[in-house]
Amino acid sequence: MQGIDAAMDGKLTENIAYFARALRAAGLPVGPGSVVDAVHAVAAAGIGGREDFYWILHAVFVKKHEHSALFDQAFRLFWRRRALVEKLIAMMSPIAPGSSAEDKPPPGAARIADAMAPPVRPPEEVREEVEFSARLTVSDREVLRAKDFAQMSAAEIARARQLIARLRLPADRVKTRRYIADPHGSRIDARRSLRRTLRAGGGLIELAMRERAEKHPPVVALVDISGSMAEYSRIFLHFLHALTESRRRVTSFVFGTRLTNITRELKARDPDEALARAGALVRDWEGGTRIATSLAAFNRHWSRRVLGQGAVVLLFTDGLERDVADDLPFEMDRLHRSCRRLVWLNPLLRFDGFEARARGIRAMLPHVDDFRTLHNLAAMEELCAALAGPARRAEDPRRWLAAA
Repeated sequence: MQGIDAAMDGKLTENIAYFARALRAAGLPVGPGSVVDAVHAVAAAGIGGREDFYWILHAVFVKKHEHSALFDQAFRLFWRRRALVEKLIAMMSPIAPGSSAEDKPPPGAARIADAMAPPVRPPEEVREEVEFSARLTVSDREVLRAKDFAQMSAAEIARARQLIARLRLPADRVKTRRYIADPHGSRIDARRSLRRTLRAGGGLIELAMRERAEKHPPVVALVDISGSMAEYSRIFLHFLHALTESRRRVTSFVFGTRLTNITRELKARDPDEALARAGALVRDWEGGTRIATSLAAFNRHWSRRVLGQGAVVLLFTDGLERDVADDLPFEMDRLHRSCRRLVWLNPLLRFDGFEARARGIRAMLPHVDDFRTLHNLAAMEELCAALAGPARRAEDPRRWLAAA
């Protein structure tokens, strides 16, 4: 215990504080009180080995289940040298080079790496002060909103994911067949009116009113994950993850050469963990495209399950089908008739000179209610505003066929 007490007064206490700071930078709610509790817990429990030390800190710093994956990666990166905990007790430096044996980083590794290695600022003596005029400049956020997802750097993609999580998601509501009590309703509730009258002794009839209940309509997303859509589909999956957290009835499918249901995987609280689970399930990431085959599989096996109660379908694809036969217009028409609103999101619309010349696009356009682009944050915000509005066409998508 004397060695532990000495370590607690030296490098170990300092490094627990640094470790807590890294966890806070990675997104875990770790405050100064948790650091003090961790130091006391380590001093009280003692350290029998690396695993004991791991679970002592885990018990103090992890408050929610979804934070376990981030804590695990942070612990492995921060205390990555073998027997480093024991050497810290012996008052040795914790800074040591290390290498990971894993070829593929686990969920949350990028966020942890950014937290461990913040950008280095130049020294004060060499820092130059430059004055800029703000009259002719645009904020970084406005520039990021208008920037194409395909042209963003890794840091800008990370920032875009944070802004997607803060989007004002659609607040559309549709009326259901069920009625609920409403003093300002338009219909008389006969049963409640009679009960009120009998309770009052049978005198004057006190009317009770009711109105139709309202709730969010289901949202069904069909996301193309072929090679031509890879730069946009992952960002759109982050949008679907945020949409899944804000409402209950969101069903997500991805397709390339086959259709895969990833609704359960996107329900994970952490977005990195959700996309990692989806990636482990899907076998045709960045492969070919079979739109007609995938739509046929959806119409045959899933449409009756998920397209009830005025569902809105978000079809995210560029429409570049190789073999266009009669089945593609048939499946699109069947999908259109099964939902309340079919919105086609096509990143190719970002080009000013876009024309509907591809056979797949011309076969699909007559069967959609709305034809939009989704290549940056501004287009994503416009989609949220459109979904929150009435279910009507902003402009007829068939005009693209006439223009071509």
